[in-house]
Amino acid sequence: MMRAILRVKGIVQGVGFRPFVFRLANELELKGEVRNLKDGTVEIEIEGDDGKIDDFLNVLESQSPPLSEIYEVKISYAETKGYKSFKIVKSRYEAELSGSTIPPDVSICEKCEKELFDESNRRHNYFFITCTDCGPRFTIIEKLPYDRENTTMREFEMCEECRKEYKDPMDRRFHAQTIACPRCGPRVYLTDSQGCTIECDDPVREVAKLIDEGFVVGVKGNGGYHIACATTFSEPIERIRKTKHRKYKPFAIMARDIQTIKGFAEVSPEEIDLLTSWRRPIVLLRKSENYYLSELIAPGLDTIGVMLPYTGLHLLMFQYSREPAFVMTSANPSGEPICIDENDAIKRMGREVDYFLVHNRKIAHRCDDSVVKWVGGQAIIRRSRGFAPSPIRMKIETDKVILALGGEENVAGCVVFGEKAFLTQHIGDVENIETLNFLRESITHLMELLNVKPDAVGCDLHPQFATTYLADKISDERSIPCFRIQHHHAHGASLIAEHGLDDIIAIVCDGFGYGEDGSAWGGEILHCTLDEYERIGYLEPHIMPGGDLTTKYPLRMVASILGDLAEEILYNKVHEFPYGEAEIRVVMKDVKEGKGVKTTSCGRVLDAASALLGVCYERTYNGEPAIRLEAMAKGGKNILQISPEIKDNILMITPLFEELLYSLEKFSVRDLAYSVHNYIAEGLFELAMKGYDKTGVECIGFSGGVAYNTIITDRLKNLCEREGISFVLNEKIPRGDGGVSFGQCASVIGMLQRT
Repeated sequence: MMRAILRVKGIVQGVGFRPFVFRLANELELKGEVRNLKDGTVEIEIEGDDGKIDDFLNVLESQSPPLSEIYEVKISYAETKGYKSFKIVKSRYEAELSGSTIPPDVSICEKCEKELFDESNRRHNYFFITCTDCGPRFTIIEKLPYDRENTTMREFEMCEECRKEYKDPMDRRFHAQTIACPRCGPRVYLTDSQGCTIECDDPVREVAKLIDEGFVVGVKGNGGYHIACATTFSEPIERIRKTKHRKYKPFAIMARDIQTIKGFAEVSPEEIDLLTSWRRPIVLLRKSENYYLSELIAPGLDTIGVMLPYTGLHLLMFQYSREPAFVMTSANPSGEPICIDENDAIKRMGREVDYFLVHNRKIAHRCDDSVVKWVGGQAIIRRSRGFAPSPIRMKIETDKVILALGGEENVAGCVVFGEKAFLTQHIGDVENIETLNFLRESITHLMELLNVKPDAVGCDLHPQFATTYLADKISDERSIPCFRIQHHHAHGASLIAEHGLDDIIAIVCDGFGYGEDGSAWGGEILHCTLDEYERIGYLEPHIMPGGDLTTKYPLRMVASILGDLAEEILYNKVHEFPYGEAEIRVVMKDVKEGKGVKTTSCGRVLDAASALLGVCYERTYNGEPAIRLEAMAKGGKNILQISPEIKDNILMITPLFEELLYSLEKFSVRDLAYSVHNYIAEGLFELAMKGYDKTGVECIGFSGGVAYNTIITDRLKNLCEREGISFVLNEKIPRGDGGVSFGQCASVIGMLQRT
C-alpha cells in the first residue's frame, strides 16, 4: 500500500478532469481525493496497491478528457492516511506560479445538441444547455479555481434535479459548473431597441421570425453581442452598412450546417475540420459558382466568412427560421470593443437594431469570434473565442515572466513564462481609450489567472503607439525593464519561437512597421535570431504623398511609383480624389519634390496595383485594396514577360508598374493582377535565397499580413519546395499583427538570455 500525491498542471479545470479522475480511481479501486487549486492546477491524493497506482498514472496522461491538456505531473509519496473512498473535495485556495489556466469557451457538444431537440428531455429547447464537455468557460470565469461560485453562474442556484446530476459520478453533468435547466438557469427575453421587454411565449422563435421578415436584431451570445439579420435578401444588410458606416467591409455569417454551406461555398476537408471543431471559428471560404446569398455580405470578394452554430441559442434560431444563414457581425461601433452589457448595447447599438434577444447571465470577459483561413496550413487571422486563453507551447523556455503588448492594429497581449505563451483574446485596433483600457484589463486578468507578475515588458519600436505608452507606464509602475522591438523583427522571432529554430531568413510583408531609420517598412527580408536581426533585402522605397492618406486612397501610391507617367491616369480618375484636380496637383508636386515618408511596404504596393488596375480606389476597411486584388487574381495566369529586377538587394517595383501601365489595354485585369502577385513572390524568394545562401540558415519563413494572401504564400512555398528548402509559416498564432506580441516576448527572451 502506498499514497501518491499528484500536482497536475495544464488545462485541467473546466474540462471534466476531476470527474474523469474520480471514475478512474474507482475503476481501479483506489481511495483518496481530488480538488481544484487556485492557481489552475489539480491536486490528487491516491492510496492503494502500487501496481494499480502505476496503472492510474499511465491512464491519467494517455486517456485524459479530450478538452484537457496535461503539461506536467509532479509526484511525491507519503505515508497512507487510510482513506475509505475516493471523493471530489472542496477546492483549496493556495497558489503558486504554475502556468495552468482555464480552457476557452467550447461549442455545444453532440450529446447536448441531441437533448436540445428531444421533446422528452427536460432541457428540450433550453437555449443554455451545456454539460461537462461543452459550454462557456473563459467568458464566465472571474477567478480561479474554476468553481461555480467563481463564475457568473453563481447567481443561479441549482434546482433539485440539477443538483442531483451535479453530484452523480455517473452523470455527464457531474461537477459541470455551467449546469442549468429551464427551472433554475439563465433565461432569455426579447426587448425593443430601447430595452423595454416584449412579452411573448418564445423569444427565440419570435426573433427567428423577425429575422425572416427583414428586421435587424441584436443577439447576446457567450462573449458579447452580435448584430443579426437575413442573408438571402439585401435590405437589412444595406441598412446595417449605412448605420455602421461599413461601406464594403465583409460581414461574417452563421450557416445552418455543413450541407447548407456547400450550397454557396467551396469547402475543403481541412476547412470542414476547422468549421466543425469544438472551437467553431469563422472560416474564410471561397464562394462557389452557385453562390446565392446577398452580394452585400462580402462585396467585391471571392471569399465569405462562415461559422457554424456554437450554442443552443443559435441552433434554436435556425430551427424556427427559413433562412439558410444569418449575418452575425460583432455588435460594436467601429474601432470599439464588442458590447457585453445590456445598457451599453442599447446606448451604442440601439439605433442600428430593431430588437434585442437578451439573456440574464453576465459576461465576465468580452470575446469576439475567431477567424481562420486555410493558407498553406491553418492561418489564424483573429485568435479569440475557442482559442483564448489556451497557451501555446513554444520551442524556447525562460525562467522570467515576460509581458508584451503588440503594436497598434489587431492587438492582442501576451504573457510568457516557462515554455508557454498565453495570448489574450483579440483586442482590436488600439486607437481610442476604450480599446486601450480593454487591453490593460485583459492583460491584468490574464496575469491574475496565471498568478504571475512580469519581470520585463516588450512593445513596438514606434514611439507614438498607445501600446508603447502603456508599456512605459507598466515599466515605471513595476520598476521592470522595457524592451522596444522592431515590428518585423517581432514577426521573425515569432517564427523562430513557434518552430524551435536558432535563426531564420524571414520574409515579412505587411502594411506598416516602424523602421529603425524612421521610415515605414513593410516588405522586408531579415536574417533573424531571437535577439538580433540583419536587414538583408527589401522592396524599392517610395514616398507616401500625404502620409496616411496613401493607405486610404491608393492612387496616391500609383503617383509615387510611376511619377510623371501616372499623371494621365490620375486625371482620368479625377473623380476618385475628394478634392479633384487641385488634390492631384498637390500629390504630383509632393512626388516631384520627394516630399513624404518613404515606405517599403508590400501592402502599399498591392494597394497601388489594385488602384492602377481599376479594382479598388478607396480603402474602406483594413487591407481592402489588396484583398480585392487577390480576389481578382484568382484563376489568372502570369502574362507579363518580366522577371523580378533586383538592384543592391532591393526588389524594384517601378519596372513592374511601368509594364502594367503599358499592358492595361492588352491583357485582362485578372491576368495582370495575377502577374503582380507572381512578380512579388518570385522577387521576395530571390532576395531570400541571397540571404539563405549567405548565412546557411535552416529554413525560410513568411510572416506578416501579406502571409494571408493565398497566391503569394503558395508561390513562395512551391519555390522553396522546388529547391528543397524548409518553409515555415505561423500556424498557432496570427500571421498578422495579432501575433506581434508573441514575437515581442520571444525577442525579449533572447535579449535577456544574451545579457
